[in-house]
Amino acid sequence: MPHKLATNEGQKLGAVVLAGGQGSRMNGLDKGMQLLQGQRLVTHALNRLQAQSLAVASIAINANRHLTEYTSWGLEVWPDATADFAGPLAGFLVGMTHCPHPYLLTVPCDTPLFPLNLAEKLLQALQSQGADIAMATAPEEDGVLRRQPVFCVLKVTLKESLHNFLGEGGRKIGAWTALHHTVEVPFEDPLAFRNLNTLEDCQQLENLLRAT
Repeated sequence: MPHKLATNEGQKLGAVVLAGGQGSRMNGLDKGMQLLQGQRLVTHALNRLQAQSLAVASIAINANRHLTEYTSWGLEVWPDATADFAGPLAGFLVGMTHCPHPYLLTVPCDTPLFPLNLAEKLLQALQSQGADIAMATAPEEDGVLRRQPVFCVLKVTLKESLHNFLGEGGRKIGAWTALHHTVEVPFEDPLAFRNLNTLEDCQQLENLLRAT
């Protein structure tokens, strides 16, 4: 079973950390295993999820490499159903397939500063607006709110829809979420969604955090 947090009975949200990518812009390295401030990127993601235990009832990891290492965190590790690195949606699908709760929160392993109220805010928006999906948005340097499509809360009942979408060759998150009632949820801090695609990105954020 996925890692259980100290939760109350009303919690209905499981979380999965998406660490199953190829790391193509990181010279093929496993992003989740890269270091920031002396800790693996996946550790940063897990710590931030565990700090949201009022909303997050369980946590698991989606990974396709270094499975033994990921298992050492004491969590269940879910590889993609296929071996072709089908992208984040493959992680969404395996998460919804195994999630023991009605809702699933997805977060990537390469965005170590995501908001500590992410789970609560997304779930509240989804439920209050009767949506199928709640997706984060955040301002970029130009101040315009843009979608953060790998930060979602999903109804797990969407798994059949996603299975069919992937089976037809679909790969784009936006194309699939457009098929369902999706609500966009704004967050204010652009740094919170700064993702690390390259080793240079890791070093730049390391320098920035060291200076603050």
